[in-house]
Amino acid sequence: RLVHLDLKGAAPRAQYLEQVLPLLRALGATGLLLEYEDTFPYAGPLELLRAPHAYSPAELRALLSRARAQGLDVVPLLPFPLQFVLKHREFAHLREVKALPNALNPHKEEALALVKAMIDQVMALHEDLRWFHIGCDEVYYLGEGEESKQWLQQQDNTPEKLCLSHIKAVATYLASSYPTVTPIVWDDMLRGMSEETLAESGVPQLVQPMIWDYAADINVDSKVQLMEKYRRCGFSKVWFASAFKGATGVNQCLPLAGHHLRNQLQWLQVAGRSPADGLEGIALTGWQRYDHFSVLCELLPVAIPSLAVCLQALKNGGYSEKVKENVEKLLGMSNLEIDTYMSTSLGTFPGSNILTLVTQVSFYLKSSVDELLERNRYVTGWFSPYHRKRKIIHPIIMHHFQPDAISLLSKWNAVVQDLQAAMEQVFHRCAIEEWMEENVHPSLQKLQQLVDDLDEA
Repeated sequence: RLVHLDLKGAAPRAQYLEQVLPLLRALGATGLLLEYEDTFPYAGPLELLRAPHAYSPAELRALLSRARAQGLDVVPLLPFPLQFVLKHREFAHLREVKALPNALNPHKEEALALVKAMIDQVMALHEDLRWFHIGCDEVYYLGEGEESKQWLQQQDNTPEKLCLSHIKAVATYLASSYPTVTPIVWDDMLRGMSEETLAESGVPQLVQPMIWDYAADINVDSKVQLMEKYRRCGFSKVWFASAFKGATGVNQCLPLAGHHLRNQLQWLQVAGRSPADGLEGIALTGWQRYDHFSVLCELLPVAIPSLAVCLQALKNGGYSEKVKENVEKLLGMSNLEIDTYMSTSLGTFPGSNILTLVTQVSFYLKSSVDELLERNRYVTGWFSPYHRKRKIIHPIIMHHFQPDAISLLSKWNAVVQDLQAAMEQVFHRCAIEEWMEENVHPSLQKLQQLVDDLDEA
């Protein structure tokens, strides 16, 4: 049971992750799937890939050693197709389609050399690895570059074969350089391929596919058939991937634990109908952005109750009153709601204060400001945009809403200050800025502007 930490957005400080590890272990995790992206401390010619807030080698070593001490396997994930690399001008010449940082050009020697160099640097920082996830999902535009188009005109060449040859090249390098490590790939590029194409490619002998589906009502029958198909093609083992956050809305702030719990329960059904020796494990994904260029979705501390429910359900083979009580005890929460976003209970887990404050902001900030600006008759009738622009107001009208506006502004400023302080314990400034600009500033600035306009008028 791997917990996926997607570090391509709002990557928590290393100290926070170290605090969370014992809780993950207690909840039933047996490993971590670490998607570093630009937070890995790349060195040498690859140093420009490092984000300003990337972990230092010392921080990473300490974190990995703490994970090992907790008995957690670590599986690094390098997200080929490498948008975070191909966005840089220095690597743009390795793009499959010149204008788009979506896929590597598989025909360039230098592209494979880059992949090998990245793998080597990641491997150098990790000890005793059993698996290495090489991504390969949603590789859009592969086959649409000029060299690929020429390659595809040759007899028997197809986009599927192009994708498989790319996977094979990376997996072969891993197998030859690190023979004790098994590569894992996302399975969506493989799903539609014929058994014959897959079997003939030689890929099934090299990798383990990870079948992902984050819906609350996955088609159990089709998943069982897919497993059987992969087995017939020669894959020795498969993985499942569920989600505990980051899969229900590109700019979602709070996860609905009930949705994610139902997703795990469906995967348990698939597991129950699968041959015991064919399943290697499950990764509980926690996406932090839908891709390298999208906004942040649910922050890690906010999703810990959802993760706790999911892990405990998988560990115990289902969800019951007893499992719920156990989760509440481990999180220090008096009452855990799974079918509503409202978390009234505080909790004592690391970062629980962030959950409380984000819940307040998500539910009440925009609605309370909109209520005043759009539904208060004195504001809409006597202090409309027309009046505000010309600084016109009847003095008596001010008394009807100015005190409310000022008190609402000071209340929200206090909440936001508390949230800022709580976030600083967990995140770097860039993540806090981004979250605030997306979720707080639009409403708070409108309210501040109203108060300023009143003062001027």
